[in-house]
Amino acid sequence: MPQVMEFKLPDLGEGLTEAEIVRWLVAVGDVVAIDQPVVEVETAKAMVEVPCPYGGVVTARFGEEGTELPVGAPLITVAVGSGAAAEPGAEPVAEGSETASGSGNVLVGYGTDHSRPARRRRIRPASSPVTAPAPVVPVSPLVPVSPVVRVSVPVSGSPAASTAPGGPVAVISPLVRKLARDHGVDLRALRGSGPEGLILRADVEAALREPEPSVSVSPDVPAGPVALVTAERIPLKGLRGVVAEKLSRSRREIPDATCWVDADATELMAARAAMNAPGGPKISVLALLARICTAALARYPELNSRVDLEANEIVRLTAVHLGFAAQTERGLMVPVVKDAQAMNAEALSGEFGRLTELARTGKLAPSDLTGGTFTLNNYGVFGVDGSTPIINHPEAAMLGVGRIIPKPWVHEGELAVRKVVQLSLTFDHRVCDGGTAGGFLRYVADCVESPSVLLRSL
Repeated sequence: MPQVMEFKLPDLGEGLTEAEIVRWLVAVGDVVAIDQPVVEVETAKAMVEVPCPYGGVVTARFGEEGTELPVGAPLITVAVGSGAAAEPGAEPVAEGSETASGSGNVLVGYGTDHSRPARRRRIRPASSPVTAPAPVVPVSPLVPVSPVVRVSVPVSGSPAASTAPGGPVAVISPLVRKLARDHGVDLRALRGSGPEGLILRADVEAALREPEPSVSVSPDVPAGPVALVTAERIPLKGLRGVVAEKLSRSRREIPDATCWVDADATELMAARAAMNAPGGPKISVLALLARICTAALARYPELNSRVDLEANEIVRLTAVHLGFAAQTERGLMVPVVKDAQAMNAEALSGEFGRLTELARTGKLAPSDLTGGTFTLNNYGVFGVDGSTPIINHPEAAMLGVGRIIPKPWVHEGELAVRKVVQLSLTFDHRVCDGGTAGGFLRYVADCVESPSVLLRSL
């Protein structure tokens, strides 16, 4: 007899307590395999495809696209057993029971129990359609209950298509759906320009550029000043909410100070041009600056630390997990290069490229965005010269880099046009004094002006 298994939203790691359903990857009535992704969710840090640890027939889905669910809330139920459908009155089986199918894909909170062998169960067609009951979910007055979709499992063993008129509109990516939702654009009112009416990002942007309808005044209304007050309210949640809380906490807890210096980057750019000779891998400016930072942190480890307020201690960290700012369609993200101190410029350049591409496509894992110990912020890409960075809590420092541009500069006693960059260091004054911060920044500037200085520490 088939058993109805309830699969709950797992803990996606790093203390995340909720996720928003972006796109269902299966419909009710579909046959799913063990570890097949069934839903795409967006946390405050990344887009994640969630695999189901059970194989069988989907009998219920919990929550519509756009719904936020807390960790531990039901996602789907799956009929597991010798038939493709559950019999009337079948009860949900607790996760981890002997009849559950094992999963090899582990997220926090569920996965394979290697204490006993897992085996897949073959799904065979049922003799007649049967409606599988949804599991009983206790209702808490503090947690809203998401709508549940019930289904009659089809006779055929093939997946059943969901073509309900009220289903989701076809868009090219979840980021396009989020863009429309954030700006209040009704996707059903758009005509997609993609294949078979697929809605593209350009279609949503075109709708956003359409002028507001004009307001006409009836001649019966007495003439007078007309004041139209409009305001857009954007929920401070998701990624933007996490960023806001992190920056606010940084300002509340960290007594920061900033120092800056202009540096002649002509020799650094010449060294990069020599490294990027035809036929070899390209080295980015960011990678060279990152390599300089790791060398500077080896000399001034006070800046690769954090403050433990509960223990009233400064914690010096041995590994450098280097964060870098990346602007994406979802907003500012800070991917982290783990163990950057062990990488050369070529390896760093490759890792920056890999993480940047994942950030732009919304495929960064939560682990890619956490655990940083020092952040490098290249705001020069925005065409600005300087800034006073806000420290990425709970780190102790951030190096900011402006644009590299030709400027008048005294070089070897004569006025010349050189490639100049402004460097700024914001640091936690609890972990070190200005002398340490100034020494770090001066060493970075010396390496920028004369890359041969870096060779001494290699």
